[in-house]
Amino acid sequence: MEGGKLSAEQLQHRARARVAETARTMGAELPRLGNMLHTEIAESISELRGDNVILELLRASTESNVETFLHVVQHDIRVGEVLPPSAAIEYARRLAQRGIPTNALLRAYRIGHNRVLDWVVAEVARHESDREVALAAAQILQTTTFSYVDRVAEQVVAEYESERERWLANRNTVRAAMLASVLSGRDYDLGTAESALGYGLRRHHLGIVVWAAESESTLSELRRLESLVAAIGESLGAAGQALFLPQDRSLAWCWIPLGRSVDDHRLDLAAIRSLTESTGPSVRVALGRPHAAAPGFRTTHQEAQRAHAVAAAAGNIQVITFDDPGVQICSILARDLESTRSLVAATLGRLARDEENTAQLRSTLLAFLQAKSSYVGAAEVLHLHKNTVKYRVDKAIEARGIPLDEDRLNLELALTACRWLGPAVLPRPAGRLQA
Repeated sequence: MEGGKLSAEQLQHRARARVAETARTMGAELPRLGNMLHTEIAESISELRGDNVILELLRASTESNVETFLHVVQHDIRVGEVLPPSAAIEYARRLAQRGIPTNALLRAYRIGHNRVLDWVVAEVARHESDREVALAAAQILQTTTFSYVDRVAEQVVAEYESERERWLANRNTVRAAMLASVLSGRDYDLGTAESALGYGLRRHHLGIVVWAAESESTLSELRRLESLVAAIGESLGAAGQALFLPQDRSLAWCWIPLGRSVDDHRLDLAAIRSLTESTGPSVRVALGRPHAAAPGFRTTHQEAQRAHAVAAAAGNIQVITFDDPGVQICSILARDLESTRSLVAATLGRLARDEENTAQLRSTLLAFLQAKSSYVGAAEVLHLHKNTVKYRVDKAIEARGIPLDEDRLNLELALTACRWLGPAVLPRPAGRLQA
């Protein structure tokens, strides 16, 4: 030492002594400091307001973290050996159970870091006359507070994520069991079912099946589908948040609440198609019809599933509703594609070819039959001249090779099956017909 200047070893010794004394002094004021910090954190994080259980756990977590930190610096404990206080672990778990984001958890630690560092550095400055020692002590405290917060925050976030996974798995298990009861119509308590599902059953519902036809089976795919369902609900003026229950990573069952009266919730299919198309070309939507109360919850879902079966068999339908003409009967035909394929082949003959021109003839003939054999009526539906309709109908009859009135019921069934199920019930192309 020269001229009274402290050696590096002496400087560190005195700085650590000052740090330890500061921690001891502040430890005596722990209740007051913990209360001040708790108040600041609670007022700064909006997600915590109004939840008294969480706020009390925050108080315990805050005070125990401050106490643990002061012990670390007072006794020069290695931060790498520090474990989070039990109250801090429980606080993280409760946040996870309530679905409060990790941002709220980490923000509390950032606020605590800044405030505690301010306090200890100010305490050192107040009692240490040697500026060199005070600076060294402040540097020790700055390094230690950062290391402590980094260490503990990493551990509590890991506990948060583990608890969140456990909680969601348990909740989803309960949800799945309750959903099975509701959909099967078995005895269940309505209030318990609503609580388990997080969805009100005493209203009108719109059942939806959403899926991705060309999915990479990622969680982001499900989030995309969930966003689409939320947008559809908003376009329909939904009475609350949709119930979205993934069945795998590319398909989900959903219900949109439409309130206690369905009169003001007519389906805007144009809007739904636009939303679906904007979500992506591989996204598919199948809708049931609105129905009321718990029985309606089951019925609309069953309808959406039947519409989904048709779209899944067809492969190229982006939006389908159970109310679309022919979908109900095709949902039955889709259950046995082999038999339906045989029906189509036997009934349509050469009109069953999987060709663009032949498909045009089939659609014209179906419109003609549905218009009660009126060329004018079919022309209005197809936006064609009646002579064009007549020409195509004649070509379709010729290709079929059977008089129009022969086996009329099977003819309409076969044409409807081709309209919705397409290639799934048609043979491979074999030549072309001129339309």
